[in-house]
Parts: sequence; C-alpha cells; structure tokens
Amino acid sequence: MLTHLRPAISLTVLFTLLTGVAYPLAMTGIAQLAFPAAANGSLIERDGTVIGSALIAQPFAGAAWLHPRPSASDWNAAGTGASNLGPTSAALIVAVAERRATWEAENGAAAPIDAVTMSGSGLDPDISPATALAQADRIAAARGADPAAIRALIEGAVQGRTLGLYGEPSVNVLLTNIALDEAFPMAPAGN
Repeated sequence: MLTHLRPAISLTVLFTLLTGVAYPLAMTGIAQLAFPAAANGSLIERDGTVIGSALIAQPFAGAAWLHPRPSASDWNAAGTGASNLGPTSAALIVAVAERRATWEAENGAAAPIDAVTMSGSGLDPDISPATALAQADRIAAARGADPAAIRALIEGAVQGRTLGLYGEPSVNVLLTNIALDEAFPMAPAGN
C-alpha cells in the first residue's frame, strides 16, 4: 500500500510547493518589478502618511469635496458587497429616491445615475464626469473659488477609456479631492 501512497504524497508535496509557493512568489516578484505601485495596492501618501488607495473608495462628507458613489458596505473594504436588491425591489426604489432628493438638494442639479446607485463592490473609487461636474458649484461655493476653475480642475482629472477602447471615462474621487486641496486650500477652522 505504501508503494501506492508514496507517489501520490510526493506529487501532492511537489505541486503544493510548485503552485502554492514557487508560482505565487514568481508572480509577486514580477509584479513588484513591472508594476510596483499597483502591486502594493496603489497607495496614496501625503506627508509620509498613507491616506488611501486609488483603487478603493472612501467616504467624503462636506460641501468642499467631491462625493463618491453610495456604498452598501459603508466603504469598508473588509466587508464589501452589493445590496443584492433587484430592480423591482420596493426598498431599492425608495432608497434611490431618497438619495436622489438628498443629492439634488445638496448640488442643485439633476442627479446622474451613478450619484444615487451603488456599485457592485460598494468600493468603486471613480464616478462619471457628469457626476463630478454636477458637484462643481457646491465645491466652489464651499471653497470660495471660481466655479469655472473647479470645473476645469475636474475636467483635467477625467481619465479616459483604457487603451482608448475599454470602460467609460471616469474621475477618481480621492485623487481629485487631493488636487482640490492643493489648488484651492480651505482656511483652517476658526479663522
């Protein structure tokens, strides 16, 4: 019986080492050499402190910042997921109507669809250019800036389609908010 088990055990150990250790290490090494920023999570640092990732949305509240899409997981990367509500769900219809009313009251413009609906993961870092531009007047008023300058900054932050073919143009919320802070800094509280 040992003659039958020895090859099976040997192959199991060999393929475990090959596919479970050697291959992942090789892919990690290649990724670190070819795409170091992406391999490390596309982390964004400010003054030596990691403030987020270009790949994961985070909540932004307040009139001075670009707001992301709604999130079913409250932007918690440890527990991502969608609401699993279908298009005929009464709860979804009510939630979208509430988000629409809130968004339109804050921004004074019709709400684009991605401003009131959640992404599949709940962590989509990007919004459509229409959603970003519709927030420009609110941001300008909160920062005491020219609305045309805010719109120009947002238009400059639009990322095109991948390879010119895939996906839709988008605006990364975190990167754009960082650019807003740099271009139009707000006075510290209490001044």
